[in-house]
Amino acid sequence: MMRDAKPILKLMLLEKKGVMLAALLGFLAAGASVGLLASSGYLISSAALQPPLYTLTATIVLVRFFGLLRAGSRYGERYFSHQSTFTILSHIRTHYFDRVVANIPGMFRTYRSGDLLSRITGDVENLQFFFLRVVYPPVVMLLVFMATIVFASLYSMTAAFLLFVGFLLTGGVIPAWFALKNRHSSANVRLKRGELATEVTEWMSGFRELKMHGQASGKAKDVHHVSKRYATEQEREQQELRGSESVNVLAGLMITWLLTFFVSLEVQNGDLHGVWLAALILISLSVFESANPMASFPKNAETSRQSAERLNLAQSEETPGVIEAESVSVNEIDALQCARCDFTYPSSERKSLEQVSLELNSGTRTAIVGASGSGKTTLMHLLLGIYMPQSGHVLVNGTPLDKVNLEDYWANCRFSLQENHFYYGSVRENLQLANPTVDDQTMLDALSAMALQNLTLDDIVEEEAKNLSGGERQRLALTRAWLQEAPFWVLDEPLSALDMTTYDQVMHKVLAKSRQDIFLLITHQLRGLEKMDQIIVMDKGRIVEQGSYTDLVSAEGWFRELLTIEDELLETS
Repeated sequence: MMRDAKPILKLMLLEKKGVMLAALLGFLAAGASVGLLASSGYLISSAALQPPLYTLTATIVLVRFFGLLRAGSRYGERYFSHQSTFTILSHIRTHYFDRVVANIPGMFRTYRSGDLLSRITGDVENLQFFFLRVVYPPVVMLLVFMATIVFASLYSMTAAFLLFVGFLLTGGVIPAWFALKNRHSSANVRLKRGELATEVTEWMSGFRELKMHGQASGKAKDVHHVSKRYATEQEREQQELRGSESVNVLAGLMITWLLTFFVSLEVQNGDLHGVWLAALILISLSVFESANPMASFPKNAETSRQSAERLNLAQSEETPGVIEAESVSVNEIDALQCARCDFTYPSSERKSLEQVSLELNSGTRTAIVGASGSGKTTLMHLLLGIYMPQSGHVLVNGTPLDKVNLEDYWANCRFSLQENHFYYGSVRENLQLANPTVDDQTMLDALSAMALQNLTLDDIVEEEAKNLSGGERQRLALTRAWLQEAPFWVLDEPLSALDMTTYDQVMHKVLAKSRQDIFLLITHQLRGLEKMDQIIVMDKGRIVEQGSYTDLVSAEGWFRELLTIEDELLETS
């Protein structure tokens, strides 16, 4: 528990003032409640004996004091505890969101998106009650019981002993027994919730394909079955919680009955003045109110532990390339170098890149070609700092990339990747992601350059740009890269969905605009590569050929073979 909860405890201590005030006021409120009933019992008992008026007056004042103290302390405790809880929740959300964003590339290779959504919403929400339901109850219960036991021992050691036994039972033995008995229930609820989130996410995202293939109803039944299993586990968990609460309350009442019996014997034997009998009985009834939250303590503690474990699991995924931004800033990119880099994905035993070396300089155009799975996109990820090599180095202007502030570095890059995300909104809003200050005319000129004159800036782009064709989505992504003023172009299959005429038209303009920059093109298409300064041919994670278009054609090696195959396919079509 402590290992998984350690980050949560650190975040909680950021609000240590509010936490300490909440605990202190909670102790005062519970203590005042005990004092109120004790003084009320004493007042009733002593009034029957007709004591002096000043004794009754003092007792009445004490009763009112405890009543006011309880109300004021309870209000303050609620205020500071909930203020601290919501502030701690904001710290937890920020902390884990930052870690999730940093780990996203590797996490999507290990976790399904629905499960990740369940972790960063449901599990984070569970931890918002870590202070109120895990840390706070045992602390307040301990303070209240110890103070009450000390007070009771001044009049009856028997009562003090029974209260101590009740403290051990309701605060330790019973919660521990139920925690051991039901230790798997919370885990099952968390797992079923993750399964449900995953199934619902897949059903919604793939609904069109499921409907077209006539499988929507079958998938809906699967979702319904998972939902029923989740509801069943929730009901079982609630039944166990109610059982724990019932046993805890029963134990408190049994202690009160025993206390009543033995303290009555002391009164009968003359060992205790009868005026304290009602006070001690009411003390016992009231003090066990602070033990009620301990019935749900095992469930809350286990839920928090599992949530913290799941979130720590999500954040500890070994993702090469998860680095903290350091002090080295990048204002301009003049040269990039990859020196003998090796890389293997965490979930794979096969090397994706092996001893890869290349150099990119300003004013040069480089194309990386090769069959699918040859390592082209992985190499691009290393050059962008999304991953870091296990051996070798990526250097930016001579500085290792893992020492560079990545946000500064990415601000100097223009992206158009195989999969580009578009937000629901206008074309204007999607283009302004690359350059928030760009004016409308510049955006219209960029759209024209990308052969997207059919789009206006006010046209709506639906979620994931489903209302655009594949070629339009690619050119819209390339338009964003066009608008971003940066010296490093990274284009991964940017125009693979276009016809040859439009491809040549758009690529000609892109090459003209990037004349003074570092230009990197990753492509399957060998058309137009004679305009590249260097071509890198990859196969099975290695660079097998490297040189100019003319040199590689003359060498009659890998590139020449790829060129021949492409020409034959074009002639056949």
